[in-house]
Amino acid sequence: METSRLDLKGLKCPLPALKLRKALTRLASGTVMIVECSDPLASIDIPHLLRETGDHLEGESRENGILIFTVRKA
Repeated sequence: METSRLDLKGLKCPLPALKLRKALTRLASGTVMIVECSDPLASIDIPHLLRETGDHLEGESRENGILIFTVRKA
């Protein structure tokens, strides 16, 4: 299984969701992406984006104030 990482720390809403949307267009189906964000609004924006795109949120956690999303490309 292919995994990629996307570091969006330091970006403010709506940039994390916009950059994730663009990154998802370049991924093959089934690819897992680990997304790291520092903006607390990403916990709302990213799940909403994935509902729109049809991709899957496989996990969400927080470490030292950083939100970590595990996303699988549909």
